[in-house]
Amino acid sequence: MNGIDANYNFSRVQTDSFHAPYPAQNPASPFSWAEVVGREPATSDPILIPSVAGQRVLVTGAGGFIGSAMVRVLAASGALQIILLEIAEQQLFAIFNELSQRGHADRCIPILGSVCDRALLTAVFDEHHPELVIHAAALKHVPLMERNPFAAVAANSIGTWLLAQIAAEHRARQMILISTDKAVAPHSIMGASKRIAELAMLAHPHFATVRLVNVIGSPGSVAPLFAAQIACGGPVTVTHPAASRFFVTLDEVVALLAQAIGDSPHGILVPDPGDPIRIRDLARRMIALSARRETQSRNIPIVFTEPRPGDKLDESLFSPSEHYAGASTPDLRRVVSPTIPSLDDAIRALESAVAARDLALLLELVERLVPDYQPSPLLRDTVAEFASR
Repeated sequence: MNGIDANYNFSRVQTDSFHAPYPAQNPASPFSWAEVVGREPATSDPILIPSVAGQRVLVTGAGGFIGSAMVRVLAASGALQIILLEIAEQQLFAIFNELSQRGHADRCIPILGSVCDRALLTAVFDEHHPELVIHAAALKHVPLMERNPFAAVAANSIGTWLLAQIAAEHRARQMILISTDKAVAPHSIMGASKRIAELAMLAHPHFATVRLVNVIGSPGSVAPLFAAQIACGGPVTVTHPAASRFFVTLDEVVALLAQAIGDSPHGILVPDPGDPIRIRDLARRMIALSARRETQSRNIPIVFTEPRPGDKLDESLFSPSEHYAGASTPDLRRVVSPTIPSLDDAIRALESAVAARDLALLLELVERLVPDYQPSPLLRDTVAEFASR
């Protein structure tokens, strides 16, 4: 199982003190995502992270799927102050309004803005002095980012580097980046941009990255798409018969991040999500679960399309240049990963390429930083098209 000991299985995640404070499924969905991926449903007891009691915490992407879940846990755990940094106005309004209705308005500071805004980040740290930073803000949709590579690199790579730099300068006790298995041998600019974000974190030895896999049910991901297609009678579209992914539930993600915060590990941390699931099997299971809930069954077909720009058939949790260094928490193992010298100069070069909208230079710089990155034909063709003009 990707080099992890056979008896080390994420499905055994330690949950004695980590339980979900929110529904295990999207209220708008008829599916239990835990059931879809074969996990035991979580209990309704709240997660508590005792170490954050009385602390000031900054959460970026605070209105997102993972960010908002963590904000709820921080509030329940007695954080002194929760700084909600979010670029999407409606998502910021929704999470602040929810927390206000729960009586936490006096402890929450909603800030509308971007992690790429140096002046804003500096002002936040100067005024509020966060001791813990949970960096959940990211641009994550692979095909969309293939068509917006400058935005992907600016938000995911440069934004993380900037935030980590300012957090270190202001002596934040801990910063945790939420990364993705798409950062491993990436075929997409999104994955490559997240790998550069990991490198930015590795430049600060006391900061940590949690390299997650696909979170089942997250907005815009494959399972909600299947749910919508099933609700409309199909067909359900799968990119390739062999395509597979690792999956975890939101409850499991929150438990993992709670461990990372509580134990203060460093470096890159990776869970064991069990065996990958073929996407066609996921579709079949969702169709079958839907049929059980209906009075009459429908014959919903599965149609294979083709991989989208930046897609891979499968994912890995670590690259050939990395290896496991043992457990850091009960359910996270530390990965020893190569670092890049003179990273600050490389990031500044990326900033220049983004500012100039120079795609050829941007890809060249990204490939230097991430040697196993394979740009998609879409991006290579775009570069060739501009070169021929």
